[in-house]
Amino acid sequence: MRPSNNARNETEHERLDRQLMELLQGFRVAVTGVQVLFAFLLTVPYAPGFDDVNAAGRRLFYVALFGAAIASISFIAPVIQHRVLFQLNQKPLLIRRANRFGIFGAVALAVSISSSTTLIIHTLVSDTAATVTAFMVALFCAWAWFVQPLLSRRKAAREPHDGGEDPQTEKRTAGGDGASSPHYR
Repeated sequence: MRPSNNARNETEHERLDRQLMELLQGFRVAVTGVQVLFAFLLTVPYAPGFDDVNAAGRRLFYVALFGAAIASISFIAPVIQHRVLFQLNQKPLLIRRANRFGIFGAVALAVSISSSTTLIIHTLVSDTAATVTAFMVALFCAWAWFVQPLLSRRKAAREPHDGGEDPQTEKRTAGGDGASSPHYR
């Protein structure tokens, strides 16, 4: 396969390999944090004092536990799908799915982190402090994980690109998901 017209001078196969490896490496980092949170949450009902947690606190616990479970499943799914679809020339599909699972997992993780932090503040301090904590943690997750990168993505889309094909042409040829846009390179 001839090199594609891009700044890295890599073939389409090399680009797909790199993208998949970058996604899987990111999931390795994220899944470790999710699993630590999930393991901690699994022990909470057996901790002394859990019987004293009120109904609102229990709801927060269930939301946090469910969010951690969904995040864990979402971050592990691309690895399992890669194994199941191994050597079937499905890397573009795997990359699109992994990206979607990663975003979904990040949302679930943000919910879990916000809920578990709020539960602790709710139990130790007050309802008002818990509400402020939930808002601040959720806001920071939204900013750091979604808003800031989306603003950067928007800015990059307005800037002239570095010599490859027209980004809109590449987006259409990639099945409309943008997986081969220069911003994914």
